[in-house]
Amino acid sequence: MTQEFWKWPESKWVSEKIDWKKAKKITAGVDIGTTSAQAAILCDGQLFGYANIATGADFREAADAVIQGAMGASGMTLKDIGSVAATGFGSRNAGYAAKTLDEIQCHGKGARFMFGPSVTTVVDLGGQTCKAIRLFEWDRIRDFKTNDKCAAGMGRDIEVICDILQVPIQEIGEKSLQVENDPEPVSTTCYAFANTETVGLLREGYREAAYTENDVYAAHLFAVAWRILSTVGKLAPLDVGDIKVYKELAFTGGLAKNKGVTKRLERELDAAALTSEYDPQLAGAIGAALLA
Repeated sequence: MTQEFWKWPESKWVSEKIDWKKAKKITAGVDIGTTSAQAAILCDGQLFGYANIATGADFREAADAVIQGAMGASGMTLKDIGSVAATGFGSRNAGYAAKTLDEIQCHGKGARFMFGPSVTTVVDLGGQTCKAIRLFEWDRIRDFKTNDKCAAGMGRDIEVICDILQVPIQEIGEKSLQVENDPEPVSTTCYAFANTETVGLLREGYREAAYTENDVYAAHLFAVAWRILSTVGKLAPLDVGDIKVYKELAFTGGLAKNKGVTKRLERELDAAALTSEYDPQLAGAIGAALLA
């Protein structure tokens, strides 16, 4: 079997402590993204179950599989869920959802659930888009920005380069941090250009100084972080004269699992991101469940 270097491990979980049959209110949210799909089920506001799978080629099939994964072997069926909301690129393929919601709103809501009420800045690092979101204290969207064109700041870019370089996606981030100093980043204009330049770094004589494999990973992920940084920098300041992102910062989305990107963002923003017990990919689905 050919190793899938690009793929994060799929995960499913159902609570053994919550009796869903006694719950007064059951809601669910599904986030059907371009590369991965998530579902979250809440019982009286508590997380009962979730699933995180690769989307694959069929959005409708992924939507059906992910909600079934979140229900697991609990005996729950779709008829037992009071309301289901869908978000993400393929949200309209979740035919069982009562409504579809925008990703900005869902990630903001989900981040508050996962990281706590102090979150003011959320950076959703998705497969095809990067979204920087600023929240009011009272849980509403104050401002948001998205990447404005195809560029190197996307999760799909990392998946492609991991397959090209044959390095597991779970490892590339940590390896990229094992360098004395960050090398010059590759192109941030387009991920196709970035990938070509990254592969070129492995060729002898491409640069005057030879690059180690970790140097190559660092040059690529630094470019990804730099591109994301340009999106975050477009957010309206919290206060007059304020151009910084403070500690109330949270990363969501699959790329948030890549420390080679998040640690560089923290360094450039001079801010330490909040941590959570939850998988950052679940933010959209949890937010949708809260808003269902």
